Amino acid sequence: MKELIRSTDPTVMAFASALLQGEDIDCFQMDVNMSILEGGIGIFPRRMMVREEDYDRAARVMQDNGIPLGK
Repeated sequence: MKELIRSTDPTVMAFASALLQGEDIDCFQMDVNMSILEGGIGIFPRRMMVREEDYDRAARVMQDNGIPLGK
């Protein structure tokens, strides 16, 4: 798995997830439970992970839709 994006904005993560699902790219959000424990104030970012072999295609989808990558 490789980190694609990192964001404290849950709407960005939901949009990114929907875009990736539309392209048949599997993704997994990490640190979701950490965000819940903090009380939703947005201190800890969530990470969107994709498979290494899907990374280039997923990065292109994010760039085409104006979502910054988490490098």
